[in-house]
Amino acid sequence: MNAHERKTDRVRRLLDAPPQPVTPPWLATVAAARGHRILRRRRAVRAVGWWLLWLAVVAFAVWALLTEPWHIAPAETTPPLEGW
Repeated sequence: MNAHERKTDRVRRLLDAPPQPVTPPWLATVAAARGHRILRRRRAVRAVGWWLLWLAVVAFAVWALLTEPWHIAPAETTPPLEGW
């Protein structure tokens, strides 16, 4: 038996084999619903993250405006630099 006959024989065996099991018709619907849930959850998490970031920026801005940390005078406890 040469290589061509072996290949032909292999192809015939594949074609004569019983067909693969059929995918259940409901599987695509279930997979699509799961995908929608995952996307909805990701969008919600992303939205919450942006809102938290926005609230943190606003809270920092309000704190900075109320306390004005850039106007605090340096502490008087620093010893003078002598003997350099």
